[in-house]
Amino acid sequence: MGQAREVLDKVTEAILAGDRKAIARLYAEDAVADTPDEGRLVGRDAVADYLAGFARAFPTIEWEPISQLEVGDTAIDEGYIIGTNTGPIATPEGDLPATGRTIRLRECDLLTVRDGLAVSHRFHYDQIDMLTQLGLMGSDTIVLTDQPVSEHAPA
Repeated sequence: MGQAREVLDKVTEAILAGDRKAIARLYAEDAVADTPDEGRLVGRDAVADYLAGFARAFPTIEWEPISQLEVGDTAIDEGYIIGTNTGPIATPEGDLPATGRTIRLRECDLLTVRDGLAVSHRFHYDQIDMLTQLGLMGSDTIVLTDQPVSEHAPA
């Protein structure tokens, strides 16, 4: 096992434990994370806050791996996040109340290390799938139109 794999495994353990301090210790001060929902996060504290938010929203969060790889200084995890939403969900617009629903969300992480710390973490998951599983998006919340796409294009 290489350094990247070891760091990603520790990050996963810290998220599952809801330990923000342990999460922060695993990232370089200038770490960057790219997320589907909040875009680019810059700095150890921003990344730690984001990841701790998952543990707060899903206190019984679990990780079910499908594939775990390591290539040079990068570790890759593909699998499922499983948990019941019993805490508030942090969004850029403010917290959403817990839905009480359970999700099983497929996701993929790519974490790059330098000198034993994570410097880049890229998260990939389907936001619509997550919102649908949480009951925050469904057929009654999607706006459809019968107008051709060209009529909606800017002039």
